[in-house]
Amino acid sequence: MLFPKKVKHRKWQTQRLSQKNLNRPDTRGVTLAFGSFGMKALTPARVTSNQIESARKVLTRATAKTGKLWIRIFPDRPVTSKPAEVGMGSGKGDPKHYVFQVRPGRILFEIDGVDEKIARSHLRQAGMKLPVKTAIVVR
Repeated sequence: MLFPKKVKHRKWQTQRLSQKNLNRPDTRGVTLAFGSFGMKALTPARVTSNQIESARKVLTRATAKTGKLWIRIFPDRPVTSKPAEVGMGSGKGDPKHYVFQVRPGRILFEIDGVDEKIARSHLRQAGMKLPVKTAIVVR
């Protein structure tokens, strides 16, 4: 699983964005930079490190020994939670896992060095592991 090596501030504020701001297309990371095929997010969501790892495993099978895979997102936002049946007060909970806030238009994965048919099928399978609707983009 992916998570930061060092964190200066262990707990972040929640940053509850309005639906209007979440649906606004992303401005960075929206074009293919490395590979020939990519997976682009169409809806906003928080993608956990477990979900990224699960999609990575599917894509690694596609690349085998010839292809190359790039993961364009990194989960650096901590999500905290308090244990069950703990009363109110006494501070914020401990970090539980890490997520990446995805907005529409962001390229999530890129793949190169494999046949188009194989790349499309594996990118589609990897997209099913994520909580966002995805589209396959080609250079």
